[in-house]
Amino acid sequence: MAQLGPDGLLRFQGGVYRCAIGKGGRRADKREGDGATPVGLLPLRRVLYRADRLTPPRAAVPVAPIAPDDGWCDDPTHADYNTHIRLLHSARHEELWRADQIYDVIGVLGWNDAPVARGRGSAIFLHLARPGFSPTEGCIALEQLDLLRILAEGLMAIEVMA
Repeated sequence: MAQLGPDGLLRFQGGVYRCAIGKGGRRADKREGDGATPVGLLPLRRVLYRADRLTPPRAAVPVAPIAPDDGWCDDPTHADYNTHIRLLHSARHEELWRADQIYDVIGVLGWNDAPVARGRGSAIFLHLARPGFSPTEGCIALEQLDLLRILAEGLMAIEVMA
């Protein structure tokens, strides 16, 4: 298990990795749209990747390619809230197939998914950092080589500390 400490560094199997977190900081009472990274144990559910840009990453969880019609519902009023969806979709959503590279590799983290509670936050991913490690909308973001390394080393969960 990896630990994300209050210093903003992710620690895993003796390595220390710089990462970006949500622009809303860390919150134990995570809510949809607050921009915060949830505090707690976030299990890695699966890994998605852009097969047109990368080879399948090694991981201890299921790995699958994404397609241009993949999305994630972030509309708390919709029955598909906080689930992987196919586009075109009637509810508010994120497109997973992006022009930028931040979703070239996506670790789907287990937050508000067992069961889903409306408004508790959606689409908490482990993904690629933007240049300069600018804050995310609540996800945890790392450099590509670091993300691929920790996935290959068997990452199963991240404990986000307050």
